[in-house]
Amino acid sequence: MPIYLMLTNLTDEGRKAVKEKPGRIKEVNKEVEKMGVKILSQYALLGAYDFVNVLEAPDNQTIARVAVELGSRGTLNTTTLAALSVDEFIDMLKKKK
Repeated sequence: MPIYLMLTNLTDEGRKAVKEKPGRIKEVNKEVEKMGVKILSQYALLGAYDFVNVLEAPDNQTIARVAVELGSRGTLNTTTLAALSVDEFIDMLKKKK
């Protein structure tokens, strides 16, 4: 299945929610998985983004639906990137045009 990186930034409301109830992060993960996306790994970050999630989804439509659903709540903003493994990338480059 395709792999995606979802970078997220918390809004002011999101920071308040996480501070008051840190376990909410895991609750949201369960909601995401019910939408058909598998969370492969998740990290809190220091820097330009607050979190990075490595996700597996069946297609772009599914991951877009997740991004819209999460963003519509007003607690975070997302940037989603499609990812290829290095081996997939090399194989793609080797294929004839």
